[in-house]
Amino acid sequence: MHDEYRTVAREAVHEIEINRSRFLCALAPAATEEEAQAFVARIRKEHPSASHNCFAYVIGADAGVQKASDDGEPGGTAGVPMLQMLLRREMRYVVAVVTRYYGGVKLGAGGLIRAYGGAVGEALDAVGTLTRRRFRVATVTVDHQRAGKIQNDLRSAGREVRDVRYGDAVTIEIGLPDADVEAFKAWLADATAGAAVFEPGGEAYGDA
Repeated sequence: MHDEYRTVAREAVHEIEINRSRFLCALAPAATEEEAQAFVARIRKEHPSASHNCFAYVIGADAGVQKASDDGEPGGTAGVPMLQMLLRREMRYVVAVVTRYYGGVKLGAGGLIRAYGGAVGEALDAVGTLTRRRFRVATVTVDHQRAGKIQNDLRSAGREVRDVRYGDAVTIEIGLPDADVEAFKAWLADATAGAAVFEPGGEAYGDA
């Protein structure tokens, strides 16, 4: 399993013009293939009169799902260069739709490949990317007397406190890199005189 991946910081649109053709690249993070397809459908609906709405997406930290469409452009001149740009930039969980409004000047196969790949590259530069790192979700259960101090200690140590639940005891959910688990357990036992219960959970990705 990959320890980290890069994705787009937010949904956005970036436009370039090449030989009077307008290329609008819409980018968005997508957690699933269904989300990516829904985004493509939405952009197509927003630009019904466009010459083409080509797309590419990469889903999975391991890039397990990859799709691209030329949407009527000559085969391999639009979706594939868009996908290649996403992969070259090591982007994951991301969808790109390039909407083209034809300006009357033919670009040729090489020109189209450069235009579609370049539109995605420029959009990534304009929108910005962020790195998400794999971590272990864990819970710390502690009595009410110690809970406040433990939360403060966690935050001052730069630990990510994801959730706090109050019941008979206080359950604090945190994110930990796998490599830190043993050292954290030792710190917790020391900080609470062995009174806290530590439970490792599943894995997730968060902002690095």
